[in-house]
Amino acid sequence: MNYQRDMTGQAFATQTNKAITLLGMSGVGKTTLANRLPKATWFHYSGDYRIGTRYLGESILDVVKRQAMKDPMLQDLLRADEISIEHNITVNNLDLVSKFLGMIGSGENGGLRLDEFKRRQELHRRAEISAMFDVPDFIERARETYGYPNFINDAGGSLCELNEDGLMKRLAEDTLIIYLQPSTQLRQKIIERSLVRPKPMYYQDDFFDRELPQYLSDTSTPSIDVINPDDFFCWIIPRLIAHREPLYRRIADEYGVTVDADEIMAIRSEDEFLEIVAAALDRR
Repeated sequence: MNYQRDMTGQAFATQTNKAITLLGMSGVGKTTLANRLPKATWFHYSGDYRIGTRYLGESILDVVKRQAMKDPMLQDLLRADEISIEHNITVNNLDLVSKFLGMIGSGENGGLRLDEFKRRQELHRRAEISAMFDVPDFIERARETYGYPNFINDAGGSLCELNEDGLMKRLAEDTLIIYLQPSTQLRQKIIERSLVRPKPMYYQDDFFDRELPQYLSDTSTPSIDVINPDDFFCWIIPRLIAHREPLYRRIADEYGVTVDADEIMAIRSEDEFLEIVAAALDRR
């Protein structure tokens, strides 16, 4: 399958086998949309689930085991192979993947040293790249093995950050990339929800290296080791969103289409979703 720039809305709407990639920030409604489409005909590929179960599973468990080894009783049990530790990552419970990334700052407040933080960030970047390059194989497996005619790639919010040669082109060859663009009101709600529940995120290296010194300066924080992780997240999240939005738009302009996230969240049927996407294709 090859989604060319000149595809019309009618051509997409009448395709027997559809494949799409959802692009947009965390909280904009990608997974919600994936769950609203008919589960009998749409195979839901979760990028974060693939990252956690296929590419970061062992690294995640190593972190958990290192914590367990600090307890003398658990240390003895683990060394004697009398207990085992496994993760329970599911498509609907991906918190462990996020928690593995961690947040920079004071160890007393659950933060990570800069070197460990960056190590996990790089592991996640490589895992996300691999998970996205797996998409064509899963499209075929979804159809040939499981009998799903349609495929939805629920990509992580950091897809726009990866800077991997050929990745977006490959995704555009196999899927229609759809950017869910938030309204000003929805963007503010995403920020507000993030501030209530700060969580680990992936940051593009250049962006992080630029913003960290600015945070230290703006907050008169003497060193990375005393950063409060939640405070840093609350400071950086509006900047991260502002940094990512033009990246999303650039990808959509070059490889896909842009749709209004609020309009998508108001759909009541698969047909309404397809109509919105078809209209976006015809507007290009």
